[in-house]
Amino acid sequence: MTMNSARIAIIGGGLSGLYAAYALKQQGIDDYVVLEARNVLGGRIVSVQTHDTMAFEPPSSILERESFDLGPSWFWPDYQPQLHRLVQELELAYYEQYESGHMLLEQHAGMPPVAMSGYDSSPASMRIEGGMAALITALSRHLDAGHVKAGLAVKCLSVERQKVAVTCEDSFGQTTIWNVDHVLLALPPRLAATSITFVPKLPGEVSRSWEATSTWMAPHAKYFAVYDKPFWRNQGLSGQARSRVGPMGEIHDASIPGGKGALFGFLGIPATTRRNISENQLKDLCRAQLIRMFGEAAIKPEVEFYKDWSLEAYTATGLDLDASGHHAIAPMAAPNSGPWTEKITGIASEWSQQFPGYLAGAIEAAALGVQALQRRKLPHQFDVDR
Repeated sequence: MTMNSARIAIIGGGLSGLYAAYALKQQGIDDYVVLEARNVLGGRIVSVQTHDTMAFEPPSSILERESFDLGPSWFWPDYQPQLHRLVQELELAYYEQYESGHMLLEQHAGMPPVAMSGYDSSPASMRIEGGMAALITALSRHLDAGHVKAGLAVKCLSVERQKVAVTCEDSFGQTTIWNVDHVLLALPPRLAATSITFVPKLPGEVSRSWEATSTWMAPHAKYFAVYDKPFWRNQGLSGQARSRVGPMGEIHDASIPGGKGALFGFLGIPATTRRNISENQLKDLCRAQLIRMFGEAAIKPEVEFYKDWSLEAYTATGLDLDASGHHAIAPMAAPNSGPWTEKITGIASEWSQQFPGYLAGAIEAAALGVQALQRRKLPHQFDVDR
């Protein structure tokens, strides 16, 4: 067993956790540790490349390294200014979601899809060059690698002599304990409430509200088909489609400007049902739907990607399998009475008041969590002016 100490433990190395560390460092606060259970950073942000699957390095050329998002795909600068400022601050390029042309509507099995006037998102949806993982990479480059620990799953939080003992376990069962003044929970509320043991227990109203909060992406699955070119555009189609037949209920163009064409869709099959169907069968069904809707040119994608978030132990719980996947109302971020008062704060996207579940929500909740730490003045006193 290894013992360590820090002023702040950030549990979760997704966008909210890394942004919280970034915000602390900007204020001259470097006595923190980020603890991520997965072996890679990013959490629900996963960008894959046609050449180097699961690589997190942003491409030097979009034609050379093309990334597709298996998690969140878009942000909206016009009404998410805080996230937009971060994207600009990190000098990340972005481009508008392609929506020109007709969309397809498939209403009945055995009937051809109907082309109808499409619609432009207002405000416009944007994608980041290199995929959303470019955000993770850029934030990571601003952090001291020694403060970010991947492959450590937090098992227990316990209040001991005005400190919080954070007990972690690696894949070999080796235990590490961090003694800290405060914990920022950068993982979904439901996952925190069901996967971490709190000693003493959280107040009942807190644990109940966290368990009742749906985790965004947890019940969802996404399928990608990548082609040499976005052939559907030559047919006057936007790549957008809706289907009551499925398996995908909603389809979008995910092509790289000047590069590969791609279509992706959200599966409408419930998570509990998907568990009885193999991944290869689901891919076959999705491919057949694209052929049905977009024609024979869709028959042989260069590569396919499939991601079922309900199978991710560090995203979904059993409570998420029957969930609708809608964005939830933010629960309370911290206990306001008892031994956990001013010891823990929730900063994952689901704790955002404005954008719960969205990327912008991860930034908002993390920023508010760091601001709350400044106001509380932890035992060692933050010096935010240095």
